[in-house]
Amino acid sequence: MGNCCRSPAAVAREDVKSANFSGGHDHGKRDKSGTGGKHKPITVLADVKKENIEERYLVDRELGRGEFGVTYLCIDRGSRELLACKSISKRKLRTAVDVDDVRREVAIMKHLPKNSSIVSLREACEDDNAVHLVMELCEGGELFDRIVARGHYTERAAASVTRTIMEVVQLCHKHGVIHRDLKPENFLFANKKENSPLKAIDFGLSIFFKPGERFSEIVGSPYYMAPEVLKRNYGPEIDIWSAGVILYILLCGVPPFWAESEQGVAQAILRGAIDFKREPWPSISESAKSLVKQMLEPDPKLRLTAKQVLEHSWLQNAKKAPNVPLGDVVKSRLKQFSLMNRFKRKALRVIADFLSNEEVEDLKEMFGKIDTDNDGIVSIEELKVGLQKLNSQLAESEIQMLIEAIDSNGKGTLDYGEFIAVSLHLQRMANDEHLRKAFSYFDKNGNGYIEPDELQDALMEDGSEDCTNVANDIFQEVDTDKDGLISYEEFAAMMKTGTDWRKASRHYSRGRFNSLSVKLMKDGSLNLGE
Repeated sequence: MGNCCRSPAAVAREDVKSANFSGGHDHGKRDKSGTGGKHKPITVLADVKKENIEERYLVDRELGRGEFGVTYLCIDRGSRELLACKSISKRKLRTAVDVDDVRREVAIMKHLPKNSSIVSLREACEDDNAVHLVMELCEGGELFDRIVARGHYTERAAASVTRTIMEVVQLCHKHGVIHRDLKPENFLFANKKENSPLKAIDFGLSIFFKPGERFSEIVGSPYYMAPEVLKRNYGPEIDIWSAGVILYILLCGVPPFWAESEQGVAQAILRGAIDFKREPWPSISESAKSLVKQMLEPDPKLRLTAKQVLEHSWLQNAKKAPNVPLGDVVKSRLKQFSLMNRFKRKALRVIADFLSNEEVEDLKEMFGKIDTDNDGIVSIEELKVGLQKLNSQLAESEIQMLIEAIDSNGKGTLDYGEFIAVSLHLQRMANDEHLRKAFSYFDKNGNGYIEPDELQDALMEDGSEDCTNVANDIFQEVDTDKDGLISYEEFAAMMKTGTDWRKASRHYSRGRFNSLSVKLMKDGSLNLGE
């Protein structure tokens, strides 16, 4: 039911006034002016008494949110212990399936034995407006964010992470639970130390199973989905596949099955072709590649079990695995605004120049609020503080990536134009008129295509040195039909799709999955390998 226990930044361990709770967020409270109060509140958890969570916990700021739940920092009034509270608003539980999901999440967290690699549930409580899950607070950040921050893991570190993930999978399967949503975002580090324990945090899509039982509901996140999920006939083997995808990402920085659309990702998964040729794979041990292949075995009957993965020689000899960084190529893949996004960054600056005063007014006002010393530039610290004040949902690591990406001259600051470009990227460009104007800016000779020399010249306008190699790399990514030219359609696709697989893995609804399944059936993809 969405991510929980999100890592906070530095947290003051002083008393938090109740006003911080009641004023800043609704914490699942009903709008008294609406019609919700006319209906008898539903009871989600039959075995807990209804109570006001504020009586025993001070509820502070928001840490993260998912489709149904918002997670807050909370403090035990008695012990002063810092905890996380995921509040699931009953208003968002629109169907019996939604209610069952919450009940099952709580039941599974209570059912699984205490384990250092699984976040512990302190208690579940309920009031008329929400279900509250109070649990252990993890302050070390997502596995997802550490991958991004480092850009890579050594094989030895990847083996350590994989062992933890697989121990969680083995524990779940041993106790009759399929996780169904294994991905880096659903693992947090307990603290910020390098050797911090890694913990599984989210069981919102998990389900109980009996030996031989099969399931058909499509759930999870596309990049981590096993082929049998797409075929609507699966069992616990899907968790091994998802863990294999995570391992592939740990070792090279990108998912094994990648495309610009959900349908394209699904088709790549069904084809099952894994790339071990691009960097850094030639330098990765054969033992590691062997494990990846066996975890990403398309036939679930032939796929390794959790026990077999843990017994694999690469994990058994993890302390002997290479401890050499896997190279800058991995880091470059994981960074927002990669080489291709350098092109996008330039285009966003061009578009910013075309914006009308009305269109830019809100962004101008935001810039003014963040630029506290009114010097016309925003420092890294001003941007971080400003976005937090404006209730930005960006994690600190994402803000840092944006700054590093847009601040090409290494000034450590953003001017007004750079700030507008960042904001436009976050909002995604959907205005074709602006895109047409930006395309024309690059298409100097007006032939309807952006040519390599035109792109080189545009990139060099920013004072960059010879951009031949950069332009060639950009063309490799953007020129999808490989005709040596970038058409308007290819340019618009780049601007609109975002190209950031990490963000694309976070939120998917049942409706979107059903739509995806229908598309796959229509185009015949689900017949592959049958």
